[in-house]
Amino acid sequence: MNATLTFVSPPPGLAPLTEFALIEIPGAAGLFTLQAAADQRTRLFVLDASVYLPDYSPVISDDQAGSLELSDPADALVLVVTNPGESGTTVNLMAPIVVNSTTGRCAQLILDGQDWPLRAELGARSA
Repeated sequence: MNATLTFVSPPPGLAPLTEFALIEIPGAAGLFTLQAAADQRTRLFVLDASVYLPDYSPVISDDQAGSLELSDPADALVLVVTNPGESGTTVNLMAPIVVNSTTGRCAQLILDGQDWPLRAELGARSA
């Protein structure tokens, strides 16, 4: 799956960029690069939470869903930013990127009041 994504506001630390390409990494189902359209050197690695974190179930507000024009939860693609390091890979569960898979509108949402870690260790992929 490759797609063009438009953030409703720039992701934290990447202003003023809002246009990105979501590019699947061949041979790694559910692993993508999120590459800025205006600067191909600016990219993040993201995982499809449904593939790697099946028990991850963040709750988004009606206002957040409205800003993404999400009327059906089935249209939401939840991506988490990965942070590879020498001692392993962590994922940011506190601020997922939620994508309207129908329109490509997306946002990196801060999940205030939810008990998700900023740096969760990524274990073996669930079957």
